[in-house]
Amino acid sequence: MDTVNLMDPALLADPFRGFSRVREEAPIARASFPGQDTPVWLVTRYEDVKTVLGDHRFVNNPASIPGGDVPDLREKLVKARGIPDEYVGYLTDGILDSDGDDHLRLRRLVSRAFTARRVVEMRPRVEEISDRLLDSLPGDRVVDLVEEYAYPLPITVICELVGIPEGDRPLWRGWGSRMVSMAPGALTEPLISMIDYIRDLIPRRRAVPADDLLTGLIRAHDDDEDRFTDAELITMVVTLVLAGHETTAHLIGNGVAALLTHPDQLAMLRAEPELTPRAVHELMRWCGPVQGTRIRYPAEDVELGGMVVKRGEPVMAVLVSANYDPRRFDHPDRLDLTRDEDGRREVHVGFGHGLHYCLGAALARQEAEVAFAGLLSRFPGLRLAVAPDELERQLMPASWRLARLPVLLR
Repeated sequence: MDTVNLMDPALLADPFRGFSRVREEAPIARASFPGQDTPVWLVTRYEDVKTVLGDHRFVNNPASIPGGDVPDLREKLVKARGIPDEYVGYLTDGILDSDGDDHLRLRRLVSRAFTARRVVEMRPRVEEISDRLLDSLPGDRVVDLVEEYAYPLPITVICELVGIPEGDRPLWRGWGSRMVSMAPGALTEPLISMIDYIRDLIPRRRAVPADDLLTGLIRAHDDDEDRFTDAELITMVVTLVLAGHETTAHLIGNGVAALLTHPDQLAMLRAEPELTPRAVHELMRWCGPVQGTRIRYPAEDVELGGMVVKRGEPVMAVLVSANYDPRRFDHPDRLDLTRDEDGRREVHVGFGHGLHYCLGAALARQEAEVAFAGLLSRFPGLRLAVAPDELERQLMPASWRLARLPVLLR
């Protein structure tokens, strides 16, 4: 098939059907990023996506491949967005792009904050934040749920967990919004601002420790600087705060929009709120915000979908096409909150798979459960304030994000 243009307006407008067409035409396909001459393999079928995400032969950092001769497409993409050379590493050298023992070392430093037990202990606080936000929503005008609920809930939770002072959280909300802009040069200012902020916060938190993740990271760094560098400390905080609110906010926004446009599913969830955990999984499968992974590289030639991907050739696993693959899901186009492929484990790949499975998945699911339950119980008359086809989106490749979600509460 022809090379897929990831910025094709038709694909951006409907990635669900668009990537499904790609999947059925070819298990893997060539794709291009705007302004880049290096093609990328798109892996689209469920089993092949799980192979890319779970097979040790695929790495996130091309430097992990012996020989040192694999071009770094990640670096090219970051530099193409105007990032100065001295800041590129903050976007390419963190936990999301590390492999093997390096990845495990970084993951262990923060994993205790995201254990199942710790997440359960946080639920009352998440519910308290949700209730306070719902109390503040006005009932006499159109409300943008993305701006007034879906974003404030996860940014408050992750900032409290990490240790960002309350008065500074609006800064991070603004930086996060600008980070995802596709405008030329839009990434530079917020990235530098975040890095400078953490550099300034570290000595203040070192002088006055607190019961938060940042204090724990500082102690780990100070106890053994060879194990955890200054740059890794800063990168970890930036990554956790951004990843810990952006995707969850859009899972909530996308999920509410999906429920409001599927009245049968909405009515069922209102009647059976115990379905909420299963509903969150189905919404993550059906309208998850992250539709393609970071670039992976095979450390050796690997056969996928009947084709051989050569050592070092960049690969993107397409989560949305895997989650809509009829080889794995019955009637995948249908939103079905009772879908339970296997109650003992997570079957969709919305949070990834393998070594790089989303560290904060349990927290994200809990926040979404609390957000949906609180909103639906509080406002039985909740409805869209515009027609479904008038909902505005942030047009980004391999992403599904609402720019706004205008609703009427009563």
